[in-house]
Amino acid sequence: MSVFSLTSPYQPAGDQPKAISGLVSGLQEGIARQTLLGVTGSGKTFTAANVIAAYDKPTLVIAHNKTLAAQLAQEYQTFFPDNAVHYFVSYYDYYQPEAYLPITDTYIEKDAQINAEIDRLRHASTQSLLTRRDVIIVASVSAIYGLGSPEEYKKNHLVLEVGEDCSRPELLRRLISIFFERTNADLTPGTFRAIGNRIEIMPVSEKIIYAVELSGSVIASLTNIDPISQRITGTPASVFLFPTKHFVADKGKQELAIANIRAELAIQLATFEKAGKLLEAERLKRRTNYDLAMMAEIGYCNGIENYSRQLSFRPAGAPPETLLDYFPHLPDGTPDFLTVIDESHVTLPQIRGMYAGDQARKKNLVEYGFRLPSALDNRPLRYEEFDTRVGAVVYTSATPGEYERETSGRIVEQVIRPTGLIDPEISIRPVREEGVYPGQIGDFIRETELEVGRGGRVLATTLTKRMAEDLSLYLREKGIKAEYLHSDIKTIDRIKILTQFRKGEFDCLVGVNLLREGLDLPEVSFIGILDADKAGFLRSETSLIQIIGRAARNVDGRVTLYADLVTGAMRYAIDETNRRRAIQVAHNEKHGITPETILKTIHDITEDLESEHDKAVRSILAIDEIGFDRDPRKTIRRKEKEMKEAVKVLDFETAAILRDEIRLLTARESKGTK
Repeated sequence: MSVFSLTSPYQPAGDQPKAISGLVSGLQEGIARQTLLGVTGSGKTFTAANVIAAYDKPTLVIAHNKTLAAQLAQEYQTFFPDNAVHYFVSYYDYYQPEAYLPITDTYIEKDAQINAEIDRLRHASTQSLLTRRDVIIVASVSAIYGLGSPEEYKKNHLVLEVGEDCSRPELLRRLISIFFERTNADLTPGTFRAIGNRIEIMPVSEKIIYAVELSGSVIASLTNIDPISQRITGTPASVFLFPTKHFVADKGKQELAIANIRAELAIQLATFEKAGKLLEAERLKRRTNYDLAMMAEIGYCNGIENYSRQLSFRPAGAPPETLLDYFPHLPDGTPDFLTVIDESHVTLPQIRGMYAGDQARKKNLVEYGFRLPSALDNRPLRYEEFDTRVGAVVYTSATPGEYERETSGRIVEQVIRPTGLIDPEISIRPVREEGVYPGQIGDFIRETELEVGRGGRVLATTLTKRMAEDLSLYLREKGIKAEYLHSDIKTIDRIKILTQFRKGEFDCLVGVNLLREGLDLPEVSFIGILDADKAGFLRSETSLIQIIGRAARNVDGRVTLYADLVTGAMRYAIDETNRRRAIQVAHNEKHGITPETILKTIHDITEDLESEHDKAVRSILAIDEIGFDRDPRKTIRRKEKEMKEAVKVLDFETAAILRDEIRLLTARESKGTK
């Protein structure tokens, strides 16, 4: 019986059925690497969801940034509402890694702000992987960083059962041994409080309270309680509690690991002293002895991940244990899960680059006495290590790179969109004045005026920020409503500009590299790519195809490449677009399909990107205007419930807003204001 249950009001259409069939049969045939080459707007995520449901194995989806990962997690949660879909990314809101700059003799201490909610979601991910099969984890490249041993993590879990012999002091000791913290205040994930013979525990992976009632030295009852409403939601016969930290080791192994760390310290100190590096030796001695004292006393220290190789008894140079190790494996060690690498042309190079950057920083720390040599093995996986640990892989991209093409045993194309939309027409015009053409700027102005007159919107891509600014100013002088967009503009202002553009408050948007992956502007009917014949990253095959794809959501979409010569990248992009276009047109004619422009609601998301403080303050001011609830505690409870619901659907922006509102309301209520 299948463990995955795909829910969708849509049926596969266009090239999706063919792509799904090809990928599934490839997996069944044992093809280790496949590529889904899906054009922009063809529904690659829906295709991948169908493949996951048919293959029926736990799945890892890797994206190249947190935002894209969150979007994908939301989509997969929609497709698989009855299964375990989790979000696994770096849990830092802010992260300054530990580093040493020898040129200026500057030590930079690690400084990080951990997002407790994302930490909870990470634990929910690993716990699901260790307890069930119907799991989809959507992750960033955080998936290739050290996480701690899954065997130790699972072995150190705590099972509480009704009728079990367990005294109050013993239960408290067991909770502390897996790093739960005692509190007398409100419970947060990873904490517990003891009130007489009643122990209330909030696990680190979810917001629920387990109430344990003791009768003498026996667990008399277990109750699930909603932490906000305090409503009883269940009376289980048993509950599982996993450690609140991923880096754990049992007491016996930890003592042996500490002894091994002391032995490594002695060797490194002797090396420093022999080389006359007395400062480095003293620095390392103090740091390491302090960390060892903390581990011996409480089983943990800040930066414990730097001792992960010793704690897990791995040989020097061995790869760390990562999220990949929490996925199921066959008895012979073969990975028994599916991996989908989204936007592989971006994600794969990112995975390849993680190791080298990490090692360059850590080598300085070891050389100058800030860390033991074993800290070098607290690292991300090398690409070769990653590649051997992921089992069957499906790469998805509109522009797969050479690596995907060379390693894939099967490349499945998804060229025909369910909407019937076709790729845009492409023309080439000269950069300099030639014949009937006035040069790229003059011709672009003429085409823009024509398109605006039809009610369309226009994009222009330039090679530099300065050119984007100058061109938008020049267009305004010519009577065309234009704005520019580049990386110097703050994020919230970028979103405002895009929203205004979609609403028609101006007609032409000029940008540099921001107009490629992920920009969904169905109103755009014309794109001018200036200086298209200038070789480089911004005019590579991949970049050109991605830019051209921005016009593929409009039935009237067309693109002009301004160039005095046709480069290899241009020729490839033009030929590939024309090839796809021919297939799409033939399909539409055969099936009598009349494509229509995608209609997408224009949502002003600038409010979602305002600072949490500003939104919270504005919300409180709004409450002042409409009148505060008679019972402020009732308002706070309502807000807490809304925050919890937002977190369930991975809407972290809304959850953060509500969190700050709750803080302000609580402060006001404590002062007796309304």
